[in-house]
Amino acid sequence: MAIRPARANIDPASHEPSIPDEGLVIRDEDWYGKELTDADRYTRYSFLDTDWTEVVNEGAVFDECTFAGVKFNASRHTGAAFTNCTFKRCTFFDTGFTDCKLVGSLFRQCTFTLFEVSGGDWSFVGLPGADLRRAGFDGVRMREVDLTAARLEKATVTGTDLSGAMLHGSNLTGADLRGSDLSSLDPLTVEFKGAMISLEQAATIATTLGWHVG
Repeated sequence: MAIRPARANIDPASHEPSIPDEGLVIRDEDWYGKELTDADRYTRYSFLDTDWTEVVNEGAVFDECTFAGVKFNASRHTGAAFTNCTFKRCTFFDTGFTDCKLVGSLFRQCTFTLFEVSGGDWSFVGLPGADLRRAGFDGVRMREVDLTAARLEKATVTGTDLSGAMLHGSNLTGADLRGSDLSSLDPLTVEFKGAMISLEQAATIATTLGWHVG
């Protein structure tokens, strides 16, 4: 059996992550417009109340890091990694992630506006209760992602691997779900009025309800 990757503080009610020594804390810094590359690597750092507005991130690696009160507004991240990280009270306005790896990361009390994700691996990510209305996810690997009670009204979640996803209590009203794996979706536990799906996806959902599709 495959070993499931660890997810940083998977339970939103779990204890706060421990604060590392001061040498690993970046606090109140202005990174406006900063350019990051694959030469930039951070492990178990804490970024506290840092301004990442218009940061251009091309391949930087962050592992087991904590981001609290960080502004990611208008930042662009391409081929970067944020693995087993915790994001708390962060703002993502007009933020884009392209082909990034966020396996095992957790988002708590964050705001997402004009949020776009294209490609990459977001498996085992925790987004319980996240307000992702009108967000865009296209071609993303999101296996076993936690979207419990998440708000996805009019979101675009296309061509995305949601196998094993936790969707209980989520709101998918008016969402575009075409091309995504909906095998884990229980239509009795989600709101999905007006959602767009393909005929193949409709057959999958019907099978979940115990119907025989001929």
